[in-house]
Amino acid sequence: MRADHSEHDCIVDTMSPFDAVISSNARPEVGERIVAYLDYLGRIEGAVVETGIRTFTMSLNATDRKRDKLSAQLTWLANKHELGLPEDRNHERVAPSNPAAEIQLDDGRRYPCRIIDLSVSGAAVEIDVRPAFGTMVILGNMRGRVVRHFQEGIAMEFTTTQPEEVIRQLS
Repeated sequence: MRADHSEHDCIVDTMSPFDAVISSNARPEVGERIVAYLDYLGRIEGAVVETGIRTFTMSLNATDRKRDKLSAQLTWLANKHELGLPEDRNHERVAPSNPAAEIQLDDGRRYPCRIIDLSVSGAAVEIDVRPAFGTMVILGNMRGRVVRHFQEGIAMEFTTTQPEEVIRQLS
């Protein structure tokens, strides 16, 4: 959306937590305020700092926390194809009635954690450590791999789909 509130289709060519190069038929002016809603990332806003024939570069207005979150989201997007991750979540997530849990790494180290939500295919977990993407972990008796980092912790994808009754018992 441009400063005049007109809306235009666009494609993000490259992006960092600080700026984005966007392809569009719209031709905004340098200094113009832009708001964009991007798949997987949500709302970004900023000002145009450079224009080209079919592209423009915008500098993003964001807090440090938003930049950290954006960095984690961009990292996940860049790695999801290499890890064979699905495009979207396929299963309903539920919050457990007792969120206190423990994660175990393959080397045996154990860390207390809090389950934010889970489904038959994965879980979001609040934890102080950040195992690398692809690291195998065990949550309770559910084995999986780390697929995303976020401000409060990690998301894991289970190696096998969990029975729905197991997930229901936890919620």
